Amino acid sequence: MSPLKRKELNKIRLKLDKLDNSLIKLIKQRTNLVNQVLKLKDKKKEIIDNKRIKIILKNIRKKSLANKIDPKITNRIWKNMIWSYIDYEKRNFKRK
Repeated sequence: MSPLKRKELNKIRLKLDKLDNSLIKLIKQRTNLVNQVLKLKDKKKEIIDNKRIKIILKNIRKKSLANKIDPKITNRIWKNMIWSYIDYEKRNFKRK
């Protein structure tokens, strides 16, 4: 790689790092909301809502296409996020 390309690559990577920092803050906000939702659930079986998951993924696909983003990327990201939070909820569920 030429020095010019290396310099450009480093600039782009710095932008990616800044974006990652923003994503971390958003994940923290999402986690706080998930914690609020979890407090409302009385039974562990309420954690997984397949109907809601389908709706979320359908909406993400529509938004991805509207924004010219490969829907396979966003689908994979959201599925992983959803199932990561389901796991989080299961680990943090407290019986009432």
